[in-house]
Amino acid sequence: MVATGPSQAAGGMPLPGPRTRMHVWFMRVCAGIVVWTCLVQLFAVGHLWRRPRLPSAPGSSPPPGPWNPTRVFFGRVGGDAALPNLSIRTQEPPHAPPPQLPSRIYKSNGFLKVSCNGGLNQMRAAGSFQICDMVTVARFLNLTLVIPELDKKSFWADPSNFEDIFDVRHFINSLRDQVHIVKRIPKKFGQNASNSSLVMPPVSWSNEKYYLQQILPLFNKFKLIHFNRTDARLANNGLPVELQKLRCRVNYHALRFTPQIEALGSKLVKILLGRGHFVALHLRYEMDMLAFSGCTHGCSIEEAEELKRMRYAYPWWREKEIDSEAKRLQGLCPLTPEETALVLKALGIKNNTQIYIASGEIYGGDRRLTALRAAFPKLVRKEMLLDPEDLHQFQNHSSQMAALDYMVSIASDVFIPTYDGNMGKVVEGHRRYLGFKKSILLDRRNLVKLVDLHKNKTLSWDAFVSAVRQAHEGRFGQPTCRKVVTDKPKEEDYFYANPHECLVNVTDCHGPGNSSAVG
Repeated sequence: MVATGPSQAAGGMPLPGPRTRMHVWFMRVCAGIVVWTCLVQLFAVGHLWRRPRLPSAPGSSPPPGPWNPTRVFFGRVGGDAALPNLSIRTQEPPHAPPPQLPSRIYKSNGFLKVSCNGGLNQMRAAGSFQICDMVTVARFLNLTLVIPELDKKSFWADPSNFEDIFDVRHFINSLRDQVHIVKRIPKKFGQNASNSSLVMPPVSWSNEKYYLQQILPLFNKFKLIHFNRTDARLANNGLPVELQKLRCRVNYHALRFTPQIEALGSKLVKILLGRGHFVALHLRYEMDMLAFSGCTHGCSIEEAEELKRMRYAYPWWREKEIDSEAKRLQGLCPLTPEETALVLKALGIKNNTQIYIASGEIYGGDRRLTALRAAFPKLVRKEMLLDPEDLHQFQNHSSQMAALDYMVSIASDVFIPTYDGNMGKVVEGHRRYLGFKKSILLDRRNLVKLVDLHKNKTLSWDAFVSAVRQAHEGRFGQPTCRKVVTDKPKEEDYFYANPHECLVNVTDCHGPGNSSAVG
């Protein structure tokens, strides 16, 4: 019998040597790594494509079927139709930035400082301007953005700083992969550095070519440019899609309120939801709006004179003599509380519906709310729902108080603005972004004529209801393309009211067959 060597098995077959076994083991390990890597990638891609369904609010109904505005909002014509039993349907907003973003590395061409005009809603980018637009400009021109400074000299006289309203750390960190943001101007740009800085307003409604061709070359001479009037806006349309999406990202992700405002706003929303469904009514019938718009319908002679004196007291307001009735008939005035009560009833909102007034102090006080409260007894304001101690820290800070109304308006079942000003526009756009939550966009020009016909008994109640509902069948914030008016940006739809480039379920608004453009 012949003995077998160490490399031979009993049957005469050679045994694998140490190198061969190591090679097999190594190949198995590599194959395992590849397989697990593929599985992880497939799992991640699946999460990206699968849109999560967020739980509805406690007590809410399942999401309804195909939406029919007449069925959802309206009941029998002339009848006592109930507010729809809507669930709070939010969705994961598209284009949400991932956490812990890496810093974007680029050579900065200089520093951009901006001053924001007006109240919270201007700062929040309503009407396509302010902070969101200036972040976009800084990104496009490779600039370093200084935390914006807020208006303290206008009618609102709010002493709040940016950090009193918005979470600065979140703002900086959430945009670090796009633009470098600093809290203050470097010391080298002191009072004696006038030769290296320039103060100027940008041209309104400009596109990216204006900033590239007119503004960027200025940084060859000046290392700091201060835009001292940023109600001048980026164009609504014609910008590259990536810039439009950045405007959305800033507005809906980077601009987060301070923890104090978020906590109190959430508490307010929880109280309202605990009482059932609710409508957020942006009743823009405040003294500043009436004075500067010249809308005095429903006011006494003494009140009209008071509003006129206030308008003349502010020299920066150009329009002094205003024909109130002519402006109202053109649909350029906010609805009065009395007109609003009639319209809400005609829209089929039941009288036991909870209605939250999202606005400041109503001109004329409780006296002007008499008709609205008689029609809807569950009329509430934040001052009625929160303890005085809760609101004490926000007193005399109109922008911080408006932030609470903003949060409630976003969370409401239905949002109804009585004027399409900045607050109405920005909330409308935000609700579209959150899955086209229902907003009733009132046709004031049509409504004031119908209200007048009903009041002088030319139009019966049933005919009034039918006409109001017919006028608003397509005005619920549903998916649509922005209206474009060539060379008349003030007459077209504002970007932030309908940022269709950032929305799901919106067809191609730039392809052939798009009828949104107006010559």
